[in-house]
Amino acid sequence: MRTLLLLLLFCHVSSPVRHSMKHFITASTGIPNLPEVVTTVHMDEHLMGSCDSNKRVDIKDVAESFIIKYPEQLEWYKQECFSVLPIFKPRTNSLMSLYNQSGGVHVLQKVEGCEWDDETEEVKAFSQFGYDGKDFMELDPKTFTWIAKRPEAVNISMMWYTKTYLRENFKTVLTQIFPEQLKKYVDYGRSFLLRTDLPSVSLLQKTPSSPVSCLATGFYPHRASLVWRKDGEELHEEVDHGEILPNHDGTFQMSVDLNLSSVTPEDWTRYDCVFQLSGVKEEIITKLEKDRIRTNEVKPSNMTVLVTAAVVVLALILIGAAGFIVYKKKKGEREKGKISLL
Repeated sequence: MRTLLLLLLFCHVSSPVRHSMKHFITASTGIPNLPEVVTTVHMDEHLMGSCDSNKRVDIKDVAESFIIKYPEQLEWYKQECFSVLPIFKPRTNSLMSLYNQSGGVHVLQKVEGCEWDDETEEVKAFSQFGYDGKDFMELDPKTFTWIAKRPEAVNISMMWYTKTYLRENFKTVLTQIFPEQLKKYVDYGRSFLLRTDLPSVSLLQKTPSSPVSCLATGFYPHRASLVWRKDGEELHEEVDHGEILPNHDGTFQMSVDLNLSSVTPEDWTRYDCVFQLSGVKEEIITKLEKDRIRTNEVKPSNMTVLVTAAVVVLALILIGAAGFIVYKKKKGEREKGKISLL
């Protein structure tokens, strides 16, 4: 199947041993300002490149060096990408008819990818369809046949089963072309895929009564943990874990909040925030200390200075105004005296 060849353009490293990537094809209806079909390639949660039914191709910075070295791959990617786009719109319409849907917002998505263990040489591939947020069909990589996940998918999976050339195509791609190309691109990208970047860790608090947020930003890869500990033990209560989010430079950030409403100031020294990056032994430990916390609140000392300065300025203005009034009054009396002498 030609669409699976898109998997070969980019691969991703999820650890020093296992390599993987994900490729999404999304067709939608009823969503304003969104192309009818969009394809994206993700590498270790990085968006590597995309194309859509408006004929737009976007190659991200992390993939540019590869395109420079192999410019023919960009043209190949465009051809493969645009060959997928016309297929998915009719598939969406067919599913809408199958479910007796005449309009509204509907989404058909295919996600496919691969994993390769560079120690055991084991290669695993996956591919599945979803419709309106529910699983529809899934590929069995051992038999190269489709497994229906919903009753409406049974007929489609059986129809695809009868097409021997599809199974043979999947088998060829998954057992021959796919592993060779996967290893090639992983090999090329080792310099940036296997790197590790440690983050900067900060403690943030909006107000004195707000939770204290421990923020780690600038780390790579995205496999990391961030926890609050008390007396060296990880806390599972009074904490709120945020999601791992991408930064614009290809690194990641994450945060975890600690509710201090029932903690006395004397006990703060018992708490610390611990960041651990996968593959790195050293932990980054940040003690819960008042001086470490960054806040938007204006400190009392600063407020005092501002108030004092404002009072001084106001006093000077009042003194100046009073002096001006006295000056005008005396000047008026002198002028009046001159006139009477004449």
